[in-house]
Amino acid sequence: METQRRSILKRLFASAAGIVGLGAATKAMAGTSTNALAEPAAQKEVFNVVTQDDVPLFSGSTKLGNLVFIAGKGYHKEGDIKVHTDEVLKELERELIKAGSSMEKVLKVGVFLHDLNDYKGMNEVYKGRFGSKPPVRTTVAVYGGVPGNSLVEMDCIAYI
Repeated sequence: METQRRSILKRLFASAAGIVGLGAATKAMAGTSTNALAEPAAQKEVFNVVTQDDVPLFSGSTKLGNLVFIAGKGYHKEGDIKVHTDEVLKELERELIKAGSSMEKVLKVGVFLHDLNDYKGMNEVYKGRFGSKPPVRTTVAVYGGVPGNSLVEMDCIAYI
């Protein structure tokens, strides 16, 4: 029974790791390699690096294997929550398209609201923007507000 369970776990890890190109790490976990910290088979690509004092601070988006990670996007102009939400979603979509993905391929969205009272208005604009199979989502109100005076900020993870 224990041998069967280990076999199932090895296949599960191999399958999950294969999705993001982590074959070497899986082999290490399965005991076929001694280097548990092996580099992923796919190389990480970063785009739109933001710097502070000439030191890289964060990337606007990162690709690894068939996954793309889009950094938080906000809207830093006048407007209500509906305007801000619409502009943020348009910016996410532009970044996804540049990376070779789309709104329909988003797996996870993080929504950060300046004020939880804007939840309903944000949802009115958000609904339907990711197709008929929406991604999982976490929505929180941010203590002290979203950086840059945006009423909402969103990030996401998608596949290509």
